Amino acid sequence: MLAKRSYMVFLKDFYGPLLTQKQQEAMNLYYENDWSLAEVAEHMQITRQAVHDILKRAENALQEYESRLGLAGRFLKTRQRLQEAYDLLEHPSGEDNTSKVLLILREIGDML
Repeated sequence: MLAKRSYMVFLKDFYGPLLTQKQQEAMNLYYENDWSLAEVAEHMQITRQAVHDILKRAENALQEYESRLGLAGRFLKTRQRLQEAYDLLEHPSGEDNTSKVLLILREIGDML
């Protein structure tokens, strides 16, 4: 799995608009700009504890959206399967890879 920071940014890319403006701002500053809790708190003119609480609620919300909707997971699986199809086409073995690629593409179509 991705490191927590990368995973949260990844989930935010999918579900960020569902968060409140404060949650989005705190997540941007903390996760994407790599600011400390103190720096975020000063910028937002709130306490470090308030930033911590906002981030925890946002993280929980993002994880809940993913557990219910699964968009990020489907995206990763689709990307992985497309890479496998690309590899089969790019580096053919002695056997006919066309049927394998078609099978992968059908699987991707079923996921959509």
